[in-house]
Amino acid sequence: MFTLAEVASLNDIQPTYRILKPWWDVFMDYLAVVMLMVAIFAGTMQLTKDQVVCLPVLQSTVNSKAQPSTSGKADVTTVETTTGQGEEASMRTVSFGSAPTVTPDIPLSRATSSQYQPTESGQEPKKERKDSSGRKTNLDFQQYVFINQMCYHLALPWYSKYFPYLVLIHTIILIVSSNFWFKYPKTCSKIEHFVSILGKCFESPWTTKALSETACEDSEENKQRLTGAQSLPKYVSTSSDEGSPSASTPMITKSGFKFSADKPMIEVPSVTILDKKDGEQAKALFEKVRKFRAHVEDSDLIYKLYVGQTVIKTVKFIFILCYTANFVNTISFEHICNPKVEHLIGYTQFECTHNMAYMLKKLLISYISLICVYGFICLYTLFWLFRIPLKEYSFEKVREESSFSDIPDVKNDFAFLLHMVDQYDQLYSKRFGVFLSEVSENKLREISLNHEWTFEKLRQHVSRNAQDKQELHLFMLSGVPDAVFDLTDLEVLKLELIPEAKIPAKISQMTNLQELHLCHCPAKVEQTAFSFLRDHLRCLHVKFTDVAEIPAWVYLLKTLRELYLIGNLNSENNKMIGLDSLRELRHLKILHVKSNLTKIPPNITDVAPHLTKLVIHNDGTKLVVLNSLKKMTNVAELELQNCELERIPHAIFSLSNLQELDLKSNSIRTIEEIISFQHLKRLTCLKLWHNKIVNIPSSITHIKNLESLYLSNNKLESLPAAVFSLQKLRYLDVSYNSIALIPGEIGLLLNLQHFYITGNKVDVLPKQLFQCVKLRTLCLGQNCITSIPDKVSKLSHLTHLELKGNCLDRLPATLGQCQVLRKNGLLVEDHLFDALPPEVKEALNQDTSIPFANGI
Repeated sequence: MFTLAEVASLNDIQPTYRILKPWWDVFMDYLAVVMLMVAIFAGTMQLTKDQVVCLPVLQSTVNSKAQPSTSGKADVTTVETTTGQGEEASMRTVSFGSAPTVTPDIPLSRATSSQYQPTESGQEPKKERKDSSGRKTNLDFQQYVFINQMCYHLALPWYSKYFPYLVLIHTIILIVSSNFWFKYPKTCSKIEHFVSILGKCFESPWTTKALSETACEDSEENKQRLTGAQSLPKYVSTSSDEGSPSASTPMITKSGFKFSADKPMIEVPSVTILDKKDGEQAKALFEKVRKFRAHVEDSDLIYKLYVGQTVIKTVKFIFILCYTANFVNTISFEHICNPKVEHLIGYTQFECTHNMAYMLKKLLISYISLICVYGFICLYTLFWLFRIPLKEYSFEKVREESSFSDIPDVKNDFAFLLHMVDQYDQLYSKRFGVFLSEVSENKLREISLNHEWTFEKLRQHVSRNAQDKQELHLFMLSGVPDAVFDLTDLEVLKLELIPEAKIPAKISQMTNLQELHLCHCPAKVEQTAFSFLRDHLRCLHVKFTDVAEIPAWVYLLKTLRELYLIGNLNSENNKMIGLDSLRELRHLKILHVKSNLTKIPPNITDVAPHLTKLVIHNDGTKLVVLNSLKKMTNVAELELQNCELERIPHAIFSLSNLQELDLKSNSIRTIEEIISFQHLKRLTCLKLWHNKIVNIPSSITHIKNLESLYLSNNKLESLPAAVFSLQKLRYLDVSYNSIALIPGEIGLLLNLQHFYITGNKVDVLPKQLFQCVKLRTLCLGQNCITSIPDKVSKLSHLTHLELKGNCLDRLPATLGQCQVLRKNGLLVEDHLFDALPPEVKEALNQDTSIPFANGI
């Protein structure tokens, strides 16, 4: 049993695909239902009442004219027989005329033989009946039933018998043909997805909101017709079913400015904020529409299938009409039957009546009328299908009526589905077009973004960087929140993976902003914002995948001091690179390029006269051409890292103002060219770390002003005495080599403050090492040292001592005399530290909060 609630719920079920049913499909569905009812009605009547009634035609050898009267009289007798009145009724047939002699043992002949035998015997029928003997049977009735059944199949035309079933089959085929595109797997999935998306787009609050914004813009055009304060609320109320305008989009900001004098427009923004859940649903709809369009627009299977099923229905209509017209006259009330069973019955011909003939003929005429109407609608459908190109759909009217002028035209199955929807209601396509517009999507993102990222939330994400500057890092957002530009004390702004970033004029409020990071973020800048950045921005970082991502306005920042470019700038892209505009950056001092260059682009050397620092990180690509470096006469710092250099480039020796040279992570094996560094009078820092250098030439002594020497991660086996002749050397890093001995000449480096020899093969520390009393950092870890001399106490400025990874048995108690050394600056195994005397440990644990300099 179904409950009342379950039955009532059936009324709420709406056809899933009703919006894809134009009027002709709906009308044909109703016609099919009527034809189905005709078939069911005719079939029911045939099953319950359809039969034929047959009487024998008496054959007279004398007068053939007697046959009609005999047949007519026999009709009455047959009716009496078939009504089942028994043998007495059948025996009354003896009163009729003569007939041929038949076999006496057949019941029907027995019933008729009584009317012929008196001619020979001269006896009355009653007497014959009295003299008969035997058992009474109903065989005469069975004989007529037998004849009726045979004549039903032999004499009755096949169309009269099977007409209802043919109508049923034809109707089912037409119904299947009308709905096959809703059931075929390769089309029904697309249709179901489309209907689902269309319904959500129609009901989405964002659709209403977007169209309401259009209404606000249209009100500007109709401003002259709106007189008085009462007219505007009336206009707003007419579009209330499509929502209210937004106060957070730029468009509404403008319209609010135009209508600032109208009191109703001031109240509108209060109802324009989208709920967060609605905003997320709208974002999902944009993504679904985009993917659905890409999936459906590349084929026209739905269109072809719909045309095919319409053609099938039309051909079916023509076929039904043709053959039905031929058989309509075969449905008759009277039929002549020759069953060829005279050896059983005694008669060769029977005349039959079909009692359903009249009703079937009326039903057939009705069916033909319905199928004609059905066929004309099919022809109209074909006319509609081929009259206009249904595989193209234009949103021209929607673009004209709305602010979304970027709604694209669609094609193939996507266009056909929209044409079908228009037959239901054009408002669906209008509201659906909102989700095809990038402008609409961007507005939604702006609203959702500003709603989520408030000023208070952004303030919480502001932090202090290593340079003690206030920094804000925004990562993978749909845009730049408006509240960012209210952080007037912000100094560093990082925008990463924000493809739709826009910098508005409000950035002019950020007077403290000096550094901007654009990581895969081709930001668009308004004219006013660009003017501000051109005058105030000092440092810009641009990280990109393709050179086209570098915003064009970057090359026009005339007051820019530092530019960092990180991305692909290989030889193929160099032809189209926009770095030629760097010549406009007349105040540029620092240029950092992390790419895969094979040569230094000439465009970079255009700004060489005023560059003071050039950094090229080449990611393992061999840098071949370096002659352009000679033009960079003012460069003080040069870094050529990971450039696959095998020797020190000769072009470097022309940089007379060079102070720091970094050749990290190359393939340099020999540095014999170092003798030419004597011409670089200002060179104070030389970084040759992470190379393949085997030895240090004695010509290094010519670099008199060298203060820092980085030789870590090479293949050095010894330190020549020439290194220790560099009296100004303060920083020496030879860690991670194969050095086994620290020469005693190290004691000559009286100004040495930082010495790194970690990861070598040193086993003994020379006593001269402790003459470098200015040492603040001493890293001896991962060696083979067995003991630490007590003279370590002479290093009174020592703040960082690394001893881990050696073969020490104990630590000298004199460590406690290193006045500024503390436990957090002593890297050693725990058991060695625990073995120290208590007073030493206490000295090392004192005031651990005192900062120490490690010189790194």
